[in-house]
Amino acid sequence: MPCYAIEDLIPVVDPSAFVHPSAVLIGDVIVGPRCYVGANAVLRGDFGRIVLEAGSNLQDNCVMHSFPGQDCIIERDGHVGHGATLHGCTVGDNALIGMHSVVMDGATIGANSFVGACSFVKARFDCPPQVLLVGNPAAVVRPLRDDEVLWKRRGTGEYQTLTARSLASHRAVEPLSAVQPERPRFVASGHQPKQS
Repeated sequence: MPCYAIEDLIPVVDPSAFVHPSAVLIGDVIVGPRCYVGANAVLRGDFGRIVLEAGSNLQDNCVMHSFPGQDCIIERDGHVGHGATLHGCTVGDNALIGMHSVVMDGATIGANSFVGACSFVKARFDCPPQVLLVGNPAAVVRPLRDDEVLWKRRGTGEYQTLTARSLASHRAVEPLSAVQPERPRFVASGHQPKQS
């Protein structure tokens, strides 16, 4: 992975985390245990600290950054969908940020809350725990049921499993020129493979 120091600050990646080789880490970045960082994610710790706490994931094409003196934090088991931008905010324990959402400076997303895809969370917005937040600007639309929070936990669990799978088997290869006979499929835990 492209990893850069700035002044005396060098990114830190726990050995049990997986950071895709195309992700970029700069400066004051801390990636905790069992985290997953996807392809082309950018974690820019050149002003404020960037933190991924244990078990969290930051998917493909996401950006994390901050103003000077502000941290940008994904707390334990936080789940950030493809293409999201987090700027100087805090994503609470087990919260979910939908694909292509933007969460701005000083905003806090409460534990077990969901931010809907393509939402814009204004600076300093204080989202309570276990609610659904959607729109531009984002607003709370309803409480989340316990089964919805459990669904999210399972999805995050799949990313934690993907972290281990990627550490064990992710490697650069040349593509095949044709589909091999009896090509296998991935099977997510608790799911049956599709029939061809």
